[in-house]
Amino acid sequence: MIKTSGYLPIADHGVIGDLRSVALVGTDGTIDWYCHGRFDAPSVFGAILDGERGGHFRIAPAGEWTTKQLYVPDTNVLITRFLSPAGVGELQDFMPVGGDRQRLIRRVVCVRGQMTFRLACEPRFDYGRDHHEVVVTGEGALFRSPELSLALSAPTPLVCTPSGVAAAFTLAAGESATFVLEDADAPTSPLTEAEAQGEYERTVQFWLDWIAQSTYTGRWRETVNRSALTLKLLTYGPTGAIVAAPTTSLPEQLGGERNWDYRYTWVRDSAFTLYALMRLGFKQEARAFGQFLLRCAAQPSPNGSGPLQVMYGIDGRKELPEETLEHLAGYEGSSPVRVGNGAAHQLQLDIYGEITDAVYLIVRNLNSTVPYDAWRALVAGIEWLCENWDQPDEGVWETRGGRKRFTYSRLMAWVALDRAIRIARDRSLPGDIVRWIGVRDEIYHRIMEKGWNEQKQAFVQHEDDDVLDASILLMPFVNFIASEDPRWLSTLDAIGRELVSDSLVYRYDPAASPDGLDGDEGTFSICSFWYVEALCRAGRVHDARLAFEKMLTYANHLGLYSEEIGPGGEQLGNFPQAFTHLALISAAFSLDRSLG
Repeated sequence: MIKTSGYLPIADHGVIGDLRSVALVGTDGTIDWYCHGRFDAPSVFGAILDGERGGHFRIAPAGEWTTKQLYVPDTNVLITRFLSPAGVGELQDFMPVGGDRQRLIRRVVCVRGQMTFRLACEPRFDYGRDHHEVVVTGEGALFRSPELSLALSAPTPLVCTPSGVAAAFTLAAGESATFVLEDADAPTSPLTEAEAQGEYERTVQFWLDWIAQSTYTGRWRETVNRSALTLKLLTYGPTGAIVAAPTTSLPEQLGGERNWDYRYTWVRDSAFTLYALMRLGFKQEARAFGQFLLRCAAQPSPNGSGPLQVMYGIDGRKELPEETLEHLAGYEGSSPVRVGNGAAHQLQLDIYGEITDAVYLIVRNLNSTVPYDAWRALVAGIEWLCENWDQPDEGVWETRGGRKRFTYSRLMAWVALDRAIRIARDRSLPGDIVRWIGVRDEIYHRIMEKGWNEQKQAFVQHEDDDVLDASILLMPFVNFIASEDPRWLSTLDAIGRELVSDSLVYRYDPAASPDGLDGDEGTFSICSFWYVEALCRAGRVHDARLAFEKMLTYANHLGLYSEEIGPGGEQLGNFPQAFTHLALISAAFSLDRSLG
């Protein structure tokens, strides 16, 4: 394996999880990101953010070798294969779903020949801020920190290093060794081979049973199933919340400052998430996520940005204070490393449209009722929006360059009023429908008059400017405008000229529309899939299919996507990103429908 600057490329990772947290596993056998207990817990292994201070758990052969990585088909059980002159070995990584304890299992199997492996387990608790002690016993090791103790059971002797343990062991064909990391106050016994095989088979079966519920039978079944399995991995089982991504501060530009914590649930993603889950037939997950959203919406807001906030913790909490971890260098030196997210209390008017659209989808597709308290909260939000929709805000991309009157924010305010009217009528719920219709129509005319730039012949990012924005691609998706409307076709052409580069789509041009941050960014993968669907809806199916197939070539070796694609095709940003996989699913459905 050849690394640059000591860091694996972001794309050279697989991900495993147990519906509470995940671990990133590199193609070199290293776990370099893992937060024990839950997605937003402090990291135990964080070498992806600092190779020296972050901590890691590596198992790899001694000597020279090459590597391949794959999932057990239709599961989230990851296999890293090592091929060497001495033989072939496999590292099976998985986290059993359910149970009282969170267990990270690493099972090493020699497939052919004879191989010597080396293990290095170097935890760094609380993002590397807490010191810990190491106790080695005959059955493994115990790592004790002030807030958390983890036990590593091992079938082979371990030796102490200054802050962890190491081992070397040799396996012949057919032999295996299983290592288990779990929370415990005392050392735990190693798994027998039969126990390890049983845990492996149960975990495989869990994922096979889950994906078997998918109703998708289209042309891209394997790709869509992988996206579905990824979305399930990013679900926090206890509440049904889905995180935007399981990582923090992976950079949108190497060496840049566009590094954010994505281990939370964005209201922005809600309608897209529900739409994708319901399209695939996962109604239980859709209901759980919908109920989580309704609980969040029913909470009073702690600030003056309206009754709803941009994002919530996976347990529904509102406060997500942002801090910078100065002691961590960042991926490839890309600092700052941030935990928490200060955008939680920004004013983003679009979220009212997204959550109301989500409730509308629940009512229409799941034949669900809206609880009284939830409807009251939703109505309060709609009434607030009627008074405040014309405010400037930070917009869907959470810019930090000052508030503007973003067209997308107006668009989703229109959606909020439109869907609230539909819900009230469909379910005979109380609401000032006459007023809502008047405000909805006022917003419609405002977008058509102020959001349209006559010279550019396109809908633009915000009023009184000519800057384009990829979020405008959603206009026909939410039924604001017909896909064949001349104004829309002209806008689609303009976006194709100015924001698209060989199927890859930029959110906007930071040079033309400063966002308060230094540096550039890559193309946004979700916008690229939106572009595919927009082409498809406009009847340009051949162009849409070619753009879709090109986008599939930017996935990593396992079919996973981060947030962005860099200039050389490299993956950038937090990984894997739920929103990208949601957009992929939607684009695949649209293409299937059109091609069929």
